[in-house]
Amino acid sequence: MNRASFFSPQAGRVIDAPRQTRARFAIGDVVRHKHHDFRGVIFDIDPVFANSEEWYQSIPVDVRPGREQPYYHLLAENEDSSYVAYVSQQNLTGDPDGGPVDHPSLTQIFEDFRNGRYQLRRGLAH
Repeated sequence: MNRASFFSPQAGRVIDAPRQTRARFAIGDVVRHKHHDFRGVIFDIDPVFANSEEWYQSIPVDVRPGREQPYYHLLAENEDSSYVAYVSQQNLTGDPDGGPVDHPSLTQIFEDFRNGRYQLRRGLAH
């Protein structure tokens, strides 16, 4: 069997996913959105799309990413605000600035910023 399942609180249902997937980024990496002006630090990864159907359908069809790829939860920031973002792998790239992110929730999840990435707090890893 090449598939597995997990419960997604955001979707409110069990999600079917491949047993193995290749995430390009890791928890603690600083990334930038390819098409929108924001960057953030990854704090969780879903192996496939695992949010609500309403959220998915709200994305215009011509730019809607595929479901069968990793999706990343980000502590995100732009010039105006800090927020949580949910972004497909195809829409992310490494952040060339490489500097720290200024998000008010960072210290709840990460200890510090070293060598261009954040270190997860002890006890928060799966």
